[in-house]
Amino acid sequence: MINRIISSKLIEFTKKFPIVSLTGPRQSGKTTLLKHILPDYRYVSLENPDNRNFAIDDPNGFLKTYNQFVIFDEVQRVPELFSYIQTKVDEDKIMGQYILSGSQNFLLLEQISQTLAGRVAVLKLLPLSYAELQNSNLLSENIAENIFKGTYPATYDRQLSSDEFYPSYIETYIQRDVRNLLDIKDLRSFQTFVKLCAGRIGQPLNLSSLANDCGISSPTAKAWLSILESSFVVFTLSPYYQNFNKRLIKSAKLYFYDTGLACHLLNMSDAQQVETYYQRGSLFENAIISEIMKNRLNQAKNQTLYFWQDSNKNEVDLLEEIGQTINLYEMKYSMTITKEHLKNLQLFRNISETEGMNYLIYAGEETQFRSEGKVKSWKKVIEL
Repeated sequence: MINRIISSKLIEFTKKFPIVSLTGPRQSGKTTLLKHILPDYRYVSLENPDNRNFAIDDPNGFLKTYNQFVIFDEVQRVPELFSYIQTKVDEDKIMGQYILSGSQNFLLLEQISQTLAGRVAVLKLLPLSYAELQNSNLLSENIAENIFKGTYPATYDRQLSSDEFYPSYIETYIQRDVRNLLDIKDLRSFQTFVKLCAGRIGQPLNLSSLANDCGISSPTAKAWLSILESSFVVFTLSPYYQNFNKRLIKSAKLYFYDTGLACHLLNMSDAQQVETYYQRGSLFENAIISEIMKNRLNQAKNQTLYFWQDSNKNEVDLLEEIGQTINLYEMKYSMTITKEHLKNLQLFRNISETEGMNYLIYAGEETQFRSEGKVKSWKKVIEL
């Protein structure tokens, strides 16, 4: 098994909170991780109809049977159970009493915020990070191969190819979540919608355009995008805008949690096609941003991530706000660096008068210290 960085934080929280919640996309390794690092906990899946019916019909009896040190998987399937869990942990006052796991972020967090606030530590497990792959000697030296393969554990643990894993993932997991969350009659249109999203990685989100291209209404497009977000398929970055005396872009930008899934949706069949893809820079940008997110989530750190773009197309790919400090990240899928690549980092500093680190992440090997900022190889993203 590949060691997951989040493990130490999860164990730490079992000593500080009565409940620990672990969410993340299907097949990101949640169940495997929990069973591995908490071998003395009982495991109960609420996907199982017998367990689910027991919890629904007799919640008190269910929690009497599973009274302490239990992992409840896909617990969002039984929302009625949360109030009883609240009462139970308040009475027992046992740290680490229950672990709640689920792959539908919206449903799980909605129940947590309504019922279990103050009693639960919330963690998110995304697919494997480049740091975890490197620690296990599984990270390719070729960034295109990493982008194409993606980071789902099954493609490494079971050595599944992209053509073997991703079609099954889409059919079995994404569509099942879709059916659970929203009654979509035409799944073919939904698949088209997901593919269109992959073609818009790193672009300001225009729901009207997306809806028109898919042949659906804008409200439907908004609802479908919400499903993809709650199932950890896509995420959006909000624009950072303050009064800098410039007109700023105010639409969010769209990214995928896993670039391998995006490549599959773009009908790529090998890593070479990443190199020749006309928007390969967007895929590279997506890969680095998702890795920075994983680095933060694996340490249970709050994330305040944005992008910046003005009406003249001046742009910084990623801003990280930490108190009064703003760290800037620019991504370039290039083996060489020019002064032009760094200009927007300095432009933002001059306009905003903010302080922080400037980083340029590129596809080459060397680390450079320039006056406009640090230039780092994509391999060093594990340090950020």
